[in-house]
Amino acid sequence: MSSKYDDIVLTINGQIGTIKLNRPKTLNSFSSKLIAETIAAIRVLDQHPDTIFTVLTGEGRFFSSGADVRNLIPLGEAGLGSLNDAEKKLQYLGEFMSALELLRSLIDHRKVFVLALNGPGVGGGAAWFTGIADIVLASSAVYLQVPFSALGLVPENGSAINFAQSIGVHRANEFLMFGRKLSVEELQQCGMVNHVFPVEGFQGRVKTFLEDQLKINDGKSMMETKRLQNESLRSGRMLAVLNAVNALAERVYRTSSSSGLYVADTG
Repeated sequence: MSSKYDDIVLTINGQIGTIKLNRPKTLNSFSSKLIAETIAAIRVLDQHPDTIFTVLTGEGRFFSSGADVRNLIPLGEAGLGSLNDAEKKLQYLGEFMSALELLRSLIDHRKVFVLALNGPGVGGGAAWFTGIADIVLASSAVYLQVPFSALGLVPENGSAINFAQSIGVHRANEFLMFGRKLSVEELQQCGMVNHVFPVEGFQGRVKTFLEDQLKINDGKSMMETKRLQNESLRSGRMLAVLNAVNALAERVYRTSSSSGLYVADTG
């Protein structure tokens, strides 16, 4: 089965549903349409009667480069320069709601969420999904890096907590505060990545790996294991996302007048 979208590709093969970010010319950067379509596809797979695994991956050499900077416009041109601080913050909070719903959709997703990193992840492409995935598979070309501090921002969408839970507080601080690039070898050594496959034929290897698991493991049992594993984590993860959205909105509007900050163009 294949469904037509503009910025993603959704395919269902047996018990495996795959969402592929499909903007390779922009390194699969997050447009508003890509986020909306990904949410829609997650909802389809959540209710699908047959699938067990939901795979999120990317087309081309990058998993995702994060926010699409081409969608950003100067604060003054956005018509926000004359607003007071409260009005600016409310505007920014509105901008972040689609990402919040994307994270909520994945946190509440019933199927086993497999993040298949086909290539490097930068910014949101590195931070948003890795800590909340149930299984992380990576190609040998993967690295993760976030420039949040260099841009005067904060870790997005709960990544401060989710990374600390996965790799420990000190490693997470170095990654998130200093923007240090983490190689795929480091990611596997510290437990963030389960398995590393060669770049050549990566998507096929992911499919074979998951099919092999389905041959020897009951799908409903795996889904129930996921539920039991994540049930106690759900409230903390959602709180972490909300706290991050609030912190980012505070950071943005307090520094916007002096930094020439840019905001998303949703027109």
